[in-house]
Amino acid sequence: MKTWTISELIKKTGDYLHKKGIRTSRIDSELLLAHCLNKDRIDLYMEFESPVTPEELSVYRDAVMRRAEREPVAYILGFKEFWSTRIIVTKGVLIPRPETELLIEEAIRIIRSEWSDDEQLSILEIGTGSGAIPIAMAKEIDNAVIFSVDKSPDALKVARLNINSDDFFSRIKLVCGDSLCAFKYQARFDIILSNPPYIRSDEIDGLEPEVKTFEPREALDGGRDGLDFYRKWIPEIAAFLKKNGWLILEIGDSQAKAVTKILISSACYNKINVVKDYSKQDRIIVAQRK
Repeated sequence: MKTWTISELIKKTGDYLHKKGIRTSRIDSELLLAHCLNKDRIDLYMEFESPVTPEELSVYRDAVMRRAEREPVAYILGFKEFWSTRIIVTKGVLIPRPETELLIEEAIRIIRSEWSDDEQLSILEIGTGSGAIPIAMAKEIDNAVIFSVDKSPDALKVARLNINSDDFFSRIKLVCGDSLCAFKYQARFDIILSNPPYIRSDEIDGLEPEVKTFEPREALDGGRDGLDFYRKWIPEIAAFLKKNGWLILEIGDSQAKAVTKILISSACYNKINVVKDYSKQDRIIVAQRK
C-alpha cells in the first residue's frame, strides 16, 4: 500500500477538488489535512515530506469526499474563524462571513464615539445564529450587556457552546424568540444590530451548492425582494431603542436605497449612513433614533 506524504496529498486533493468545480481547492485541501492531522496549516509546509499514517489517511479521505459533495469546509471542520475567534458551527447555523466583521467595526466605532468607557450599555442582536456577533462585541466592549435573540433552539444551543467556551456567559444573554416578539416594549437598548436574511427568494437556487444546499434557508431568505426583515422590523425597532440610540444592519449590495427609504418612511430615524465593504459594495446601514 502506498505511503502518502503531506505534499503529495495536498497536490492530489487540490487537483481532485478543482475538477469538482471548487475554486478554493488548494486552500481547502490544506485546511482539511491540517485538521485531520491535528496541526496548524503552517505546520504542513514545515513537514511537507512527512508521511501520513493509514489511519490519518482514512479520516482525511472521508473529509475530502464530503467536500467533493460541496459541503462547506466550516461544517466539516466544525468551526469557522471570526474576529480572531474559533466559532463552532453546525448545519443549523449560518457560517459567519468576513463581511459581517464590518458590522462589528461599525458598532465599535459608534460606541467609542458616543459613550464613555464607564457608561453601561445595553445592546440587542437579532438573529444570533452561532453567537459570532455578540462574542466579537463582548471581546471589544467591556461595558456592555448583550441580549441575543434567535427563534431556533438548535441555533441557540450552538451559540451557548460558543459563549460558554469564551467565558462571556455573564455578559451575553441568549433569548429564544422571533426577533422583537421576545421583548416587552419597555425594554430599551442603546444599540440594536443584526445580520438579517436579505437574499431574494428567487436567487437562492442560483447560489453556490455550499450555500443553497447546506446552510439554513431561513438565515438567507429575505422574501420576494429580499427586504422582508427591514420592512417588517425597522418601524418596530424604534420602540425598543433609547432616544439617540443606534440601529446597525447588514444589507445586500443593492439594497441601500430601498432600506434607506424604509428608514425615512418610519419617521423615527435620522443620521442615516451607508458603509461600504472592502470591495466597495454597500454592506452596512446605520441610523440614529430621533
